[in-house]
Amino acid sequence: MDQDRRAASGYLLSLAAFALWGLFPIYFKAVGSVSPLEVLAHRILWSVPVCAFFLTWQKGWPALRAALAHARVLAALGLTSGLIAANWLIFIYAVMSGQVLAASLGYFLSPLMSLALGMIFLGERPGRWQVAALALAGLGGLNLVLFLGALPWISLSLALSFSIYGLLRKTVAVEAVGGLLVETALLAPLALAWLLWLGRQGQLAFVSQGPEITLLLLSAGLLTSLPLIWFTAGARRIPLYGVGLCQYVTPSLHFLLAVVLYREPFTTVHLITFALVWAGLALYLAAGSPWLRRKRA
Repeated sequence: MDQDRRAASGYLLSLAAFALWGLFPIYFKAVGSVSPLEVLAHRILWSVPVCAFFLTWQKGWPALRAALAHARVLAALGLTSGLIAANWLIFIYAVMSGQVLAASLGYFLSPLMSLALGMIFLGERPGRWQVAALALAGLGGLNLVLFLGALPWISLSLALSFSIYGLLRKTVAVEAVGGLLVETALLAPLALAWLLWLGRQGQLAFVSQGPEITLLLLSAGLLTSLPLIWFTAGARRIPLYGVGLCQYVTPSLHFLLAVVLYREPFTTVHLITFALVWAGLALYLAAGSPWLRRKRA
């Protein structure tokens, strides 16, 4: 495959991954009759065999076994498994409770939160434009707090959990699919125990709510793993700034679904907040663009 075709396929795979992630609210609305914790348990449980299949297909078992020979790697994946489970649960709750707009804001804030964590924990020194981007996002969050009278906990929790997850995974030399397999495998006993408890209480939606809900819950593992496969394949073929641009497809689709399809309230306060965050993202992307780096050089 020549370089142009490789890059084109990389962008298509990346866009497909972020688009599917962006359409996740439709799936979680479809299983809205199921409790968020049960949906989370199915997502965890069915991801294990799907990830195992893809890892076998990629011939990634030797590399995963070599990585897990180090206790530090397993400990780190233990931490990240908790973070990703919390992130998934908060997102599922946000969608099912009619707060997709808050979830969208969270994922718009995520890269800027990662910038702040890099400054605090990795000693990274961003440029003045990146600091300005962080300040604009902070003003957007402050605007919500002042005018709504409460912390936007869904947005902040999603951004913080995903950013810390990314920070920890950055330090662990494990491929995406193998890492997700270990994370979900560590959580699977808890997920299975919860489902069995729900079954004993007569509260299990799986099977009892009909074939449509059952099939949707069974597909949770594939829907979790497939975009990750596409993302991993795409990220290897395009520059990092290309991946960064593509990632905003996800919260943009969340935003459109919230405002256009689900008719969630979008007030002037929300408009000002999103405008500040979008301006911050524009500065963040411009500061890291190849054109600006060439100009500085």
